[in-house]
Amino acid sequence: MQQINKHTNYMGAGNHTGASQFLLLGLSDDPELQPLLFGVLLSMYLVTVLENILIILAISSDSHLHTPMYFFLANLSFVDICFVSTTVPKTLVNIQAQSKDISYIGCLTQVYFFMIFAVMDGFLLTVMAYDRFVAICHPLHYTVIMNPRLCCLLVLMCWFIIFWVALLHILLLRQLTFCIVTEIPHFFCELAQILKVACSDTLINNIFMFVASALLGVFPLTGIIFSYSRIVSSLMRISSAMGKYKAFSTCGSHLCVVSLYYGTSLGVYLSSDTTLSSQRSSIASIMYTVVTPMLNPFIYSLRNKDVKGALASLLSRGAPCL
Repeated sequence: MQQINKHTNYMGAGNHTGASQFLLLGLSDDPELQPLLFGVLLSMYLVTVLENILIILAISSDSHLHTPMYFFLANLSFVDICFVSTTVPKTLVNIQAQSKDISYIGCLTQVYFFMIFAVMDGFLLTVMAYDRFVAICHPLHYTVIMNPRLCCLLVLMCWFIIFWVALLHILLLRQLTFCIVTEIPHFFCELAQILKVACSDTLINNIFMFVASALLGVFPLTGIIFSYSRIVSSLMRISSAMGKYKAFSTCGSHLCVVSLYYGTSLGVYLSSDTTLSSQRSSIASIMYTVVTPMLNPFIYSLRNKDVKGALASLLSRGAPCL
């Protein structure tokens, strides 16, 4: 009888859509905290979208910013808007509606786009590190090496790689079976959390997730470290202290964003399975899913005179001149 009940609680591989929904446990079960969570998340989301849109408009409207560095920054702002829009709106809807439901297709869609934009952030930070390496270590050949064609090719190559890797993850997820009522201890559908609640064998999924995470996480970080090791080596050969400061100051904003992105994401993933409860892990995940995209434009506008000037000019005109 127990075996029969077990089978009746499973969804067949060919009948995933018939299950209709998962349950996202969210950030808190306390009804009194729901209005506060809604207000904080909504404010952070609106600020993030507005800031990144302003960065994109400022770069587009100022011809002085039509350079590789700001081309990649505009792409980073676009990805950050998409990144935060993948998770927060659904969370806000669930809080407002006092619901925890998310459809099966909606959950897989969220997993797909979350992976794309999360990894794309890391890819763009790596490309931006390479741009700074060329600018500082090979300044005479910078405009030749970092030509518009190469910049577009680098961004398109990053999109192509992550689109296919994310698609393979989804195709593997489609082979899994889940209980009729599946609870996900998170405020959004995250790949690792979904694999934990699957009712079928996830060995292949876990192996592919481990390999993909290693390749898509370690390689970009290695590229950033290599670029900055060459930058530091090049700066050591500059005799003037002012020259060193001026050259390295162009990397300050990028280093802050890299530290924020990798520090928050690695901190959450390394600690979530060992020291944090599922609810505290969900709250900690806000650091890299919401806080990081919100702070990126602030960091670049605060530390970069060109961006501050373009933003001031944009706001003073009242409307962008595209």
